[in-house]
Amino acid sequence: MRRIAVSIGDPNGIGPEIALKALDALRGDAQVRTTLFGPTAVLSDTAARLGLQRVLAEVELRPAGDLPAAAFKPGEVNAEAGRSTVAVATAAIDACRAGEFDAVVAGPHHETAIAQAGIPFSGYPSLVARVCGQPEDSVFLMLVGGGLRIVHVTLHESVATALARITPELVVAATQAGVRACNLLGVASPKVGLFGINPHASEGTLFGPEDSERVLPAARRLQELGVDVTGPQGADVLLADRKHDLYVAMLHDQGHIPVKLLAPQGASAISIGGDVVLASTGHGSAMDIAGRGIARPDALLRGIRLLAGLAS
Repeated sequence: MRRIAVSIGDPNGIGPEIALKALDALRGDAQVRTTLFGPTAVLSDTAARLGLQRVLAEVELRPAGDLPAAAFKPGEVNAEAGRSTVAVATAAIDACRAGEFDAVVAGPHHETAIAQAGIPFSGYPSLVARVCGQPEDSVFLMLVGGGLRIVHVTLHESVATALARITPELVVAATQAGVRACNLLGVASPKVGLFGINPHASEGTLFGPEDSERVLPAARRLQELGVDVTGPQGADVLLADRKHDLYVAMLHDQGHIPVKLLAPQGASAISIGGDVVLASTGHGSAMDIAGRGIARPDALLRGIRLLAGLAS
């Protein structure tokens, strides 16, 4: 049996709703044990609105990230909700580090709310790294969905900042983290495709020196380490071929666009490379429908099943 800690994400988003719906779908499943992390009042209110009080009564609840009553406003972005998001996820990560759980699955966060709280944050990978006492550039995001697995070398930052940070060493580290994640997901020897930075992977150096100076040396080093890797090649060419188990995107949109096109509501976002494995949804907190009871739990449920070994 796999033990999964579930944190609700932004309490003013759809996180509380999809967490309860996902746990309802898992009722009676003997292969996974879930514990729900979040503010008690938020979960009680959400369960009552959805008619899912039985779920809250049956699941193990770990109160965390207390939210003032005045700040609990579904659909509203505010600093208190951002602060609660980080506190709840941190509690779940800490419990996993302590050996109480095998992995964490977190509901969608809202980066503006967290920024309003004054908390440095550039996605769950950065939080996992910080809580685990690791460098932020040692934890990476891998999206899984639509038949694709794509790990990102850089994530939530400007293109200019991302380009300045991409080095052969960072590409190697991201790829190795992706390979280890594939191993955990049952792919023993993944075939890896490296996306180029520039169109057509720069056509040699026709479109710039970045690929020959940063990605090509990484590919050679990975081959020396025994990784079955091709590239750098244009992302469009590699994705059209679909011959690889894992793709390595240099920039946020390179990896997010194909996965969200193929699995707009069903992708899992996995923070890899840290002491704790954390999966979240490939979609956001959907403030426009929060509190309306119509959010689907597909992506969160997939994340739980993925980390519990119930889905490929």
